Amino acid sequence: MAKKHTNAGDRTDDGRVPKRLYEKELYRLQAELVKLQEWVRLEGARLVVIFEGRDAAGKGSAIKRVTQYLNPRVAGIVALPAPSERQRSQWYFQRYVEQLPAAGEIRLFDRSWYNRAGVERVMGFCTPDEYRRFLHQAPIFERLLVEDGIILRKYWFSVSDAEQEARFRSRLQDPMRQWKLSPMDLESITRWEDYSRAKDEMLVHTDIPEAPWYVVEADDKRRARLNMIHHLLSTIPYFAATRPPLELPHRPAPTGYERPPRELSHYVPDHAADLMAAHGTPQDD
Repeated sequence: MAKKHTNAGDRTDDGRVPKRLYEKELYRLQAELVKLQEWVRLEGARLVVIFEGRDAAGKGSAIKRVTQYLNPRVAGIVALPAPSERQRSQWYFQRYVEQLPAAGEIRLFDRSWYNRAGVERVMGFCTPDEYRRFLHQAPIFERLLVEDGIILRKYWFSVSDAEQEARFRSRLQDPMRQWKLSPMDLESITRWEDYSRAKDEMLVHTDIPEAPWYVVEADDKRRARLNMIHHLLSTIPYFAATRPPLELPHRPAPTGYERPPRELSHYVPDHAADLMAAHGTPQDD
């Protein structure tokens, strides 16, 4: 029997989702996300999606794929820095409340109020009393959000210790991604079990019927993105909103306008032309 030839893009040898299949399905799901966005906008819905998980679990890359074709005026990313001194004196949830969506908006939280149950708990950035108060208040807070009509989805991206370390090593060697690492990120390797215990306790207290946690297996980033986006879409009763038809208007006839001389403006130098000339690239390539 003749051997069947398979393009490298159609297979993987490690059980990961093949690139070609991944890209095709991702594009289909992203088209559905555009429909979801229009439904949110036209129906005046409010959607909050929380992305949590260990460092290098793939939260940021998943958010990037979710928002790739969305309108940033509708779908905003919330990634708050460390709180200021003033914010530390406020009710813990206060600065997150300010980021919640209005009608017709989506907010994607790249880490959220669950910082208190994770890094703050493990690294000692909050007191035991503050931590216990958070575990008590978080379910109440989320029930209030859902009761008020906010659609709340919570995803925990789960990654193995070996995969996390491999991703850290890859970032250390890549000057374009070294900014993603901090000393605190690297310290998480030595506190793996502490973070595991904190995550387990967080789930016990905050995995509530009104706002359950959904765990995303994330050792395979492609699989994680497809699974997370597909699940999100499957849990919201959106529909393809009918948009009013648009027609390109006819351009009116010229009325004598003349463009000012080019030398009066400051133009960006044509670096691309210099690059093509240096490489002998044909103009029509």
